[in-house]
Amino acid sequence: MTSFLQSLALPAYVFSKPAAAILLPLSLGNGIGIATRPDKSKQRYRQLKQPPLNPPAWLFGPVWTCLYAAMGYASWRAWNTGINSFSLETVELTKTGAALYTIQLGLNLAWMPLFFGMERPIAATVDIIALLGTNAYLTYVWSKVDTVAAWTMVPYLGWTCFATYLCAGCGYLNNGDFSKVPRKGAKAN
Repeated sequence: MTSFLQSLALPAYVFSKPAAAILLPLSLGNGIGIATRPDKSKQRYRQLKQPPLNPPAWLFGPVWTCLYAAMGYASWRAWNTGINSFSLETVELTKTGAALYTIQLGLNLAWMPLFFGMERPIAATVDIIALLGTNAYLTYVWSKVDTVAAWTMVPYLGWTCFATYLCAGCGYLNNGDFSKVPRKGAKAN
């Protein structure tokens, strides 16, 4: 099972080069953000009923930029600390962490198209819960490889918890279907 999981990891090159490790999540995250049309996403975000404590739409871009850079740095640090270890257990944990990192990155990138593109808050909530669990386990695995990498993931874990609350709350308040929420300027049925 572990070797299958490890086969899902991004190429070692991505983790071994700091620029690649940091720029990959930044560029993919920004690419998804642009593909889902930020002007339309911000407008749609304002039209949906929101749970208490929801931040302004402009805050998400800067926060995610910082989090993508931090997760990239953590992946580089954990890989380069663990892969060269004399402990076979640490090397195995490093490879498992690389696979978990790859999975969480995929889950992260899937969320925005699910939530805004397809307007599927239930699917987006399932995705973000899986993301949260994967991140928690990844942070645990990396804590056994490199504590700095694990601690670097803590803000991401915290934000993902908050984002899970926002996603589930928004889905609940809008009856699990954004397509029935009138768009600005559109006539209600």
